[in-house]
Amino acid sequence: MEIKVDIPTPLRAYTSGQRSVRAAGGDLAELLENLDQRYPGLRARLVGDDGRLRRFINVFINDGEIPVRRTLDAPLAKGDNVTILAAVAGGA
Repeated sequence: MEIKVDIPTPLRAYTSGQRSVRAAGGDLAELLENLDQRYPGLRARLVGDDGRLRRFINVFINDGEIPVRRTLDAPLAKGDNVTILAAVAGGA
């Protein structure tokens, strides 16, 4: 099953500059594993040692945010669009 994944600018170095890529997976965990096979190191930037999305990573599936629990068991279906956003902080 093919799913479109939008990649944020800070992580495009892992995808050779591509803004979006295609990957497969029945849930978010499988999708991230598939992405990491094709783009080594990407998953480590998104998922912590505890197996949950990192605190500064937000994921949206078809414009709906993954629940705050940040687990990777969110189901995916063919044709879904996953958007990964890296939170940006800063200021004076």
